[in-house]
Amino acid sequence: MNGTSEGPAPAADLGPSVITERDNGLAPRTGRTEPPAYRSVFTTAPLAMAVVDAEGLVVSANDSLGTLLGTDPAALAGCVAADLVDLASDAGTWHAYREVLRGHRPRLRCTRRLKRADGHSLWAQVTVEPLADSGDSGGGDTPGLLLSVADVSARRELQARLRHLQMHDPVTRLPNRALFFERLTAALEAESYENGGTGRIGVCYLDLDGFKAVNDTHGHRVGDRLLAAVAERLTRCAEEAAHARSGAPLVARLGGDEFALLVEDSTGTDQLADLAGAVLAALQPPFELADRRLSVTASVGVVERHTAGTTPTALMQAADTTLYWAKADGRARWTLFDPERNASRMTRQALAATLRPAIERGEFALEYQPLVGMEDGRVRGVEALIRWNHPQFGVLAPNRFIALAEEDGSIVPLGRWILRTACHQARRWQLDHPDEPPIFVSVNVAVRQVWDSDLVADVAHTLEETGLAPELLQLELTESAVMGSAGRPLQVLKALSDMGVHIAIDDFGTGYSNLAYLSRLPVSVLKLDGAFVRGFQYDAVSEAAASGAGASQSAGAGVANPADEVIVEAMVQLAHRLGLTVTAECVETSDQATRLRRIGCDTGQGWLYSRPVAPDRISALLGHAGPGGPAGVQAGVGNP
Repeated sequence: MNGTSEGPAPAADLGPSVITERDNGLAPRTGRTEPPAYRSVFTTAPLAMAVVDAEGLVVSANDSLGTLLGTDPAALAGCVAADLVDLASDAGTWHAYREVLRGHRPRLRCTRRLKRADGHSLWAQVTVEPLADSGDSGGGDTPGLLLSVADVSARRELQARLRHLQMHDPVTRLPNRALFFERLTAALEAESYENGGTGRIGVCYLDLDGFKAVNDTHGHRVGDRLLAAVAERLTRCAEEAAHARSGAPLVARLGGDEFALLVEDSTGTDQLADLAGAVLAALQPPFELADRRLSVTASVGVVERHTAGTTPTALMQAADTTLYWAKADGRARWTLFDPERNASRMTRQALAATLRPAIERGEFALEYQPLVGMEDGRVRGVEALIRWNHPQFGVLAPNRFIALAEEDGSIVPLGRWILRTACHQARRWQLDHPDEPPIFVSVNVAVRQVWDSDLVADVAHTLEETGLAPELLQLELTESAVMGSAGRPLQVLKALSDMGVHIAIDDFGTGYSNLAYLSRLPVSVLKLDGAFVRGFQYDAVSEAAASGAGASQSAGAGVANPADEVIVEAMVQLAHRLGLTVTAECVETSDQATRLRRIGCDTGQGWLYSRPVAPDRISALLGHAGPGGPAGVQAGVGNP
């Protein structure tokens, strides 16, 4: 009986020194004699063994080897040993065997798949090693080799079962994360796509929406049944979507309520989009679990790309990001990976990672936008607006990084820097222009600064350090942050107001707009949201439409609404009755300024007066009228 393997044997030859006697028409050599004790042990040993001479021929074989191979042991004498145990099926093993045969290597051990005479296969561990010279070899023959063969089929089967358990999820019976990444890594290796195939790969990465609520409400046992039912539907969906070239996608549970479908040799994004749509459709019908009827949806992130240059980590990072987008976009949908959107996300992460070091490196600067009296055009104050001079992305406006600073807490040290810098600058203007009324500086404050820092102590220390009077500092908080404040935030606001600091509500009119509640807050200023002011352009818009001409400012102003003027007038009157002053934001035209002045608005802020500018430009505005005169701002004076 000859051993076989799954691969063809190479056409290598042992050379003239190992040509068998059978090939020359000679009878098998059995000239060696062994001591009776040796012969008895050899014959009855449970381990399958054979003695091989220096030419690679079997001298004798014991009964165990005959039983293992399903043949008479006497018939094995004179056979080529390498053919019996399949040592010539691969070049590496064949070379090692020749080295042992020639005495250049002490041992060879390998695992081979052998076929018995009855057609059954078995896994065997084959060991070949030299026999010790007993001294009576007779005729000077070399001692030869001992070939031993152990049946390891049971061990291999156990290993296969253990690997299956290790690589599969016990709840859903699907491949787990380890097997998924093993398959993904193999699919991305160059050999897998260089010899045919599309050279592309795709992943649908899905997460069940609201699965935690199922576990919390019905228990983990029901949750596990739901996961198993989802796995069955995903498997059927993959089988129905099987592609002729690559077969059905691999469905795996990656952990928790996360699943993935791996499509090798994908044909493009359309194939993955169709698969994602089929998955959502498959999960849409309710699940009948014992006496419960449960519905579940999923969000799916879809990635499809060339395999060349792609790594498993990069592919799954993209899939995870896209899954997050699908959830952020409303859930129960699939979203395709977008490189531009991902670049924006990466930029956001890069900014978040460098925020705190940027504070220490002094990469931030303040610009100031005047707040102008509507009646006399005099600069009453300025709002400090932060800019980030980023070494890579250039000058960044606050809407690019303030939300990030609030998320990671760096808004606290950044807010302290803004407060200190703005107060120093306001005091410097006061000293540089002693003959003019001092202007106040308005600084934006985030809610997290109120909760995560001692804002009252920070303000008190800054005012003492800079010498700025408390009434020349105004702190702005958004309407949503102030309305409904209780506990610590309200205590902080009252303490700051008692100190003499003015509190302003920014973007008023976009949130609660509860004027009655304002009477119980230590607020002194309302800053009307610019959306109301932009609605004041309805006359200009109507005239432009009637004449067929479009004004550039009106085109970008949004939808004009005559009702906005009525609303603003009512808010101004109510604010004045509550003892509050009103600032209008986003004043861009003289017509807007005229209307705001007529309805009693106190101060205005916008590009009509000045864009945010450097401190020296504010100094120029303050000295514009000369010593002893009012510091006034005309339209466009402060514009760069």
